[in-house]
Amino acid sequence: MPFTHDTGQALQAAVVLANSGLDPDTMTTLEDLDTFFADFQYTGRHDDDRAELDAVRAVRSRLYELLTADRDTAAGIVNTMLADAGAVPQLVRHGGWDWHLHAVGAERDLATRILVETAMAMIDVIRADEMSRLGICADESCEGVVLDLSRNRSKRFCSTTCGNRNAVAAYRARRAGTESA
Repeated sequence: MPFTHDTGQALQAAVVLANSGLDPDTMTTLEDLDTFFADFQYTGRHDDDRAELDAVRAVRSRLYELLTADRDTAAGIVNTMLADAGAVPQLVRHGGWDWHLHAVGAERDLATRILVETAMAMIDVIRADEMSRLGICADESCEGVVLDLSRNRSKRFCSTTCGNRNAVAAYRARRAGTESA
């Protein structure tokens, strides 16, 4: 993986959250938010109420815009996100995580922390000129964001579902070609 653990984790969380806003919406309940919070090991304030869920849902389009932008546009979006949050990067250590960057305090609302952590992760992506690690799903019927952290940069689909759908379609096309020959 070309990035530090916290960068990779923030990017993966941002992709999952951005894609949750596509059809079907997968971030609709407090339980969905709790699962997201736990799966991506967020720390700090978690109000666990409808207002927080609505605020997190509201940032999905900004994340999608950032994750699908070209490098120069992404840099501008990152700068705006950090300025809007009044971000002040600091090294922190908590739980099982060694020293890493946080740019807003743990008392800030979850939606703001998600935006800022994603912006901080994107700084590494932009500086390393690794925007090619982000893309749109190769499934023609999907607009999901793909994050490819593999060594050989071979990830093409946003989910197993999209990958399987395309594999089945390719298999059926091969079978149809064989049977008609």
